[in-house]
Order: sequence, then C-alpha cells, then structure tokens
Amino acid sequence: MPDLSPYLVYALPLVVAWTIYWLRRRKRESLSVATLEQAREAGLVEPASLHPVIDATRCLGCGACVSACPEQPEHQVLGLIAGKAQLVSPTDCIGHGACRSACPTDAITLVFGTATRGVSIPMLSPQFETSVPGIFIAGELGGMGLIRNALAQGRQAVEAIRAGRPRGRGAFDLVIVGAGPAGFAAALTARSLDMNFALLEQEALGGCVFQYPRGKVVMTAPAELPLLGKIRFTDTSKEELLKFWQDAERRFQLKFNYRERVVGIEAVGDGGFVVRTPKGQYRAASVLLAIGRRGTPRKLGVPGEDLPHVVYRLIDPEQYRDQRVLVVGGGDSALEAAASAAEAGARQVVVSYRGDAFARAKARNRERVEQARASGRLEVLLGSNLRRIETGSVTLDQKGALRRLGNDAVIINAGGELPDEFLRNVGIAVATKFGAA
Repeated sequence: MPDLSPYLVYALPLVVAWTIYWLRRRKRESLSVATLEQAREAGLVEPASLHPVIDATRCLGCGACVSACPEQPEHQVLGLIAGKAQLVSPTDCIGHGACRSACPTDAITLVFGTATRGVSIPMLSPQFETSVPGIFIAGELGGMGLIRNALAQGRQAVEAIRAGRPRGRGAFDLVIVGAGPAGFAAALTARSLDMNFALLEQEALGGCVFQYPRGKVVMTAPAELPLLGKIRFTDTSKEELLKFWQDAERRFQLKFNYRERVVGIEAVGDGGFVVRTPKGQYRAASVLLAIGRRGTPRKLGVPGEDLPHVVYRLIDPEQYRDQRVLVVGGGDSALEAAASAAEAGARQVVVSYRGDAFARAKARNRERVEQARASGRLEVLLGSNLRRIETGSVTLDQKGALRRLGNDAVIINAGGELPDEFLRNVGIAVATKFGAA
C-alpha cells in the first residue's frame, strides 16, 4: 500500500485554508442577504443619486468592489450573494464610484435613477456649460460625486470659462456657488488665472465633506490642483482634508463668503448675471454652480429655529456628551443621530417624530434606538411635533398635549430641499435619467 503521508502534509493545510475561506465567505454572504432583506422590508430600495449596476455575467465575485467602497464599515453598500456582487443597501450609496474603478472585469456601470424612479440631471456641454449661456455646473450637481473627479471638474470648468467667456466689466469675472471639492478647485483655478471672483457657500468650507461624520475616510487617491500641484491623498480623513483646504485658503488668501445662501440668479442686459443672496447681490460675467444634490436642509419654521444650538446634521456625537438632546425626525439619519448621541454619553436624548412608527428606517437603526431606550438613555415621542425652541428648553405637541423639556441641543433631520426648483427658476434644462449613465 502506498505511503500517503507526503500528500497529507501538503493537502491538509490546503483543506484547512479552503475551509476557513469558505466559512468566512458564507458568513459575509449571510450578512449581505440580511442587509438586503432589511432594506426591502423598510422600502429603502431606491438609490438617491449615482450608483452601481452590476453585470452578473461579467462579475467574478472577487469582492474587490465591496472592499473598495469608502462607506465600509459604517455602511454595507455592496455585498456578495450567490457568488455575485449586489447593491444590498441602495440608500446608503452616495456615488463615490470607487467600486467601478476596483472591478477587474468592468462589470460595474454607474447610473442615475432606476426603472421606477428617475433622477434629474442638468444638461451640460463638454465645457460644463448649461442651457443658459454663461452658467456652468461642476461636481456633484452634474452627477460627479467622487471627490477626485469633482476637483478635476472644478478646475476644467473655470479653465473653459476663462478661455471662452468675457471678463467682468465693472463686476466679477466669475461667481462660484459652493465651497465643496469642485468649488474649492474652481477658486484655486480662478486665483491662478488672475480672475476677479467671489465664492458663496451656504454653510462652511468643504460643502458635503464638512457634513460627513468625524474620522470618515474621504480620499484615497492623488489629485492635481492649481497652485498646489499634485497632492498625494492616501486614506485621508475628513478632518485631514478640511485642514488641507483651510491651509490653502489662508495661504492664497481666498476670501470665501460663508453662511450666504444663493436664492436667485438673473440674467442682465450685458450678457452677465446678478446673483442674489439674503445679504446682497453680486454682478458677474459668468456663474459656476458647484453645489450638491442632497439639497438644503428642510427647516420646520418654528420659533427659535435660528438659535445657534440648532443643527440639521450630526457631525460629531461626542459634542453631545452630558447634554440634553432633541432629535426631530423618523428616518435613518434621525435614528442614527439619536442612537449615536446616546451611545456617546448624552445626558438625555429625546426623539420626536410626527408618525406612529419608524416604518421607513432600517432595522439596525431601529434596534439601536430600542437598545438605548431600554437602557434609559433615550425617550421616543411618537405622534409629536416641535412647536418652539428656546435657550434651555423646547416645547412639543404630542397628540394635542403640550410638553416642555429641558434642552441643550436640537438636531433636525427633516430631509432636504433638492435644487431642482432652483434650476428650473434659473432656466437650466434638465434630463431625467431612469437607470442610465
């Protein structure tokens, strides 16, 4: 009988390694299936913007797209099911596009909208000009959510404006709206080309990047920027990128006008524009819209909403340690904010929601809220509406009964006002995409 021991020496480690690999893969697949089922149960199956569509006939099931997604591990956007990649949490996808770059077989296409839900995208020329001559769009609003590409578009759009548009006569050459990636690159480009420009931002430097949670990795690839050259961003966090932008803002004396929201753009007889804000107006030969698609946070219109302790997004849960926090809303953003604040050590967290149940939130967020509620760190007031915000207190109406609570901070997650109406008022033509690139 032949001696099989030499074969066993080599075969046994292979069998062990394959078994471990298979068990881990089964575990990941089970998690992906559960995530997809939770999304379907909550009705959260329509991506908000740019998202991947996977060609199963070309997908190898290697998982490179899953690993490349910058939303991991906070959100499982992509997963492997039956050996193929799938979009398992559609509403968590924000259009980074890293999955397409990572796919070795070009099995992923990035599209807007789905067969049942269209997404409106402005119609642009190759030079990023809209249907209104002199108004340009770059970055997320035009469909480019990836920061590196938004930076490139901001630069390219301003170069096109400088080459093809007249300079401002007694006015600005250019007004840039938005201080996110595209707007920041546009400002650097305008400064490098010696253009007279103004930049308006309704919130703070970074735009959508400023709104990301603390510590989030936002860039993993190099980028080319005017005046700065090639910058090597490797696993760069939100804080690191914002500090880099702030240093550049000071170094090149870029005077951005923060907390100034654009409410209208009107053409004037000389071929230029008047850009209006609540603080004044700006005459310009050209306008570049470098704003996001997520829209302006929707306000409730209640007394006291303009107080400094009222915000519309959770940025850092740690800032609410030992505070009394009110969270308004019943969607995933609201439940994530409430649970995160409670877990970070808030003294008291109250969730106010006008509905009778959190039907449109993912199961894992409902579970986090329920766990915090069971531990006494969080209170849920269903069927309630916020009526007044004051320094030190809030007043709620719960099914006809007024209730006043002590309060240090208010987080309002009531959705956003998308820029579609703004674009229509300006006269910019848009096309509705139903699952098309």
